[in-house]
Amino acid sequence: MAALAWLLIPLVAVLVATVWGSWAARTRATGDGSSLADYERFREAMQKSHSG
Repeated sequence: MAALAWLLIPLVAVLVATVWGSWAARTRATGDGSSLADYERFREAMQKSHSG
């Protein structure tokens, strides 16, 4: 039984590493589209208030 445990430990470690690796490499949505548009509107508003 001890030999089986020693064989299962690396197997479990490989499975955990595989799950962690796939989770870490996932594609993430940045959500920058709306914040960049907000920033552009802010810049335009600031330029209008200082230009005239």
